[in-house]
Amino acid sequence: MKKLLVLAGYLIISVSAFPQKTLSCADFSYLKKDVSPSLGIVIYSDDAETVWNALRLANYSQEHQDTVVIFLLGKGIDGFQKEDPKFDIAKMGTDFVSKGGQILACASCVKLRGKEDVQTCTVSSLADLYQIVNRSKRLLTF
Repeated sequence: MKKLLVLAGYLIISVSAFPQKTLSCADFSYLKKDVSPSLGIVIYSDDAETVWNALRLANYSQEHQDTVVIFLLGKGIDGFQKEDPKFDIAKMGTDFVSKGGQILACASCVKLRGKEDVQTCTVSSLADLYQIVNRSKRLLTF
């Protein structure tokens, strides 16, 4: 019994001597693992025309066989959800996703805005933003 207690104590000391990394929400990735985007687009603007133009470019790029990934950050969440009679953002976003595009939205930014989900988007993390920046051949911000 004494040997067992000594062994248990040794294990507790050994395990606590090495810091354990705790995964947070920021560590989870929803970006498709095999994706190396030709074009990464980060949308930070809440201006409807700016978001619409970013989506126009994304759709146009897809038509030219580019792999495009969009990440919504900060005010970009609001801009992506804006309804504007001149700029049909919802249709552009739906067209982009229906052709295989991926739109990711910052989870912290969504939470700060009191939203539960964002249409046509996957609520994601900074890990995905990092991967988009890291893997993309070209990166644009709007």
